[in-house]
Amino acid sequence: MIFENVRRENLLADNDPENLRVSTDTKTSIAVCESSRGGQSRGLVPVKASDHDMHHEVKLVPGGILEPVSGKSFLFFGNSAKTADFLADGFEKWYYEKKSDLVNIKTITINLDNGPECSGRRTQFLQRMIEFSDRTGLRIRLIYYPAYHSKYNAIERYWAGLEKSWNGYLLDSVETVLKRAGNFARRGKKAIVTFLDKEYEKGIKLVNAEKDAMESRLQRSPTLPWWDITIEPKTVIL
Repeated sequence: MIFENVRRENLLADNDPENLRVSTDTKTSIAVCESSRGGQSRGLVPVKASDHDMHHEVKLVPGGILEPVSGKSFLFFGNSAKTADFLADGFEKWYYEKKSDLVNIKTITINLDNGPECSGRRTQFLQRMIEFSDRTGLRIRLIYYPAYHSKYNAIERYWAGLEKSWNGYLLDSVETVLKRAGNFARRGKKAIVTFLDKEYEKGIKLVNAEKDAMESRLQRSPTLPWWDITIEPKTVIL
């Protein structure tokens, strides 16, 4: 039933000129160090990497937003924790980068994998999506894949290609990671890349009164309440 809902809602979104579907996810942190990531170097001279494990002073958290139909992508990296606020801030950055291209868009349909930072039960993420909807005037559709089936989310194939593209390179600085990510092209389109230099606190949750107010803004599917959620922007009366 969940997969049927995903297929149906994705098809509806892709055939509606006022609805833009995106796929989003975060990935495991990347160690920024002198160690090679394995694979074969594309250069004429093999990369020279440390032959032992070293202390990783920096770890970058990758997040991404992919438009499956057009192939356009937006990547954001942070040096703190992978949280609901990190993902929501990535969406804010994506929106303001894309704003001029979204003038005819009224709905954003978001494919997600029900991870801990963005699940249909994650109050902080849902609250941030409500705020995003109100601020942009966009209708938000959160369409989730079943648990443990994130591989079907379109951005997972993007991550796989990105990982393959930088195998053999030394990701030894933040600048190198951002440059390599920005040079990766999928379907002939390079990603827009940004860095979120901000500390993210883990475990932020809404209290009971805030939860009730948040739930009043969510339109949950009667049959799939945790996997299909609609957020309508608040109407402002002038």
